[in-house]
Amino acid sequence: MSAPGALPSLGSMTRKPLTQRVEVSFVGIPPARQVERASGVSDVEVDGHVVRCLVSGSFQPFLEALQGHEVVDLRTSPGAVGAQRTTTGDL
Repeated sequence: MSAPGALPSLGSMTRKPLTQRVEVSFVGIPPARQVERASGVSDVEVDGHVVRCLVSGSFQPFLEALQGHEVVDLRTSPGAVGAQRTTTGDL
């Protein structure tokens, strides 16, 4: 475990961000546009009250896109191999 304020190790800086497949069910109309614009989100699909997408890296932008919309179910699973993206190129 790292000490608070410690710098990340070189190994942690070169890893590709973890990609998760996410499925969210809403009470009403899902915030599809907000989800599509969230950083790290790709492959967004909407099916009625359900949104499916890939989230790479931090979940924070994705969760912020859901703000103000009632979520009744949220499921995650490992993303597809090859779905992982690196925005800084191959290190």
